[in-house]
Amino acid sequence: MFQLNLKDHSPLYQQIKEQMKTMIISGALKADEKIPSVRELAQMLTINPNTIQKAYKELEQEGFIYSIRAKGSFVTPRDNILKEVRINELMTNLEKTVRELIYVQVPCQQVVLYIKKLYAEEGSTADD
Repeated sequence: MFQLNLKDHSPLYQQIKEQMKTMIISGALKADEKIPSVRELAQMLTINPNTIQKAYKELEQEGFIYSIRAKGSFVTPRDNILKEVRINELMTNLEKTVRELIYVQVPCQQVVLYIKKLYAEEGSTADD
């Protein structure tokens, strides 16, 4: 389920968070599906539960998972994930990336074509 790279410079909680997001976005984890508890995942990965807790906390803040007391944590349905705050964060990240692409002189058309390609791969159109 999770592959931690101990040689990677990014923190373990960040690796867990990013892998969980990837599984949710790709559909490997379905809406309302229960994810492993903090304790279960910590035992599977043989790491400190606080590391898992930090990843889960950030995933919940970003709207990818939700918790039900005494039941566990679950994948947020796709329609609820992209809240206004999260969209703004993503647009800010996109802006930084585009500005860097401009700096390294990547043509606008190349960026637009790449974005359209990504939308097409997801079965959507860039005009949606």
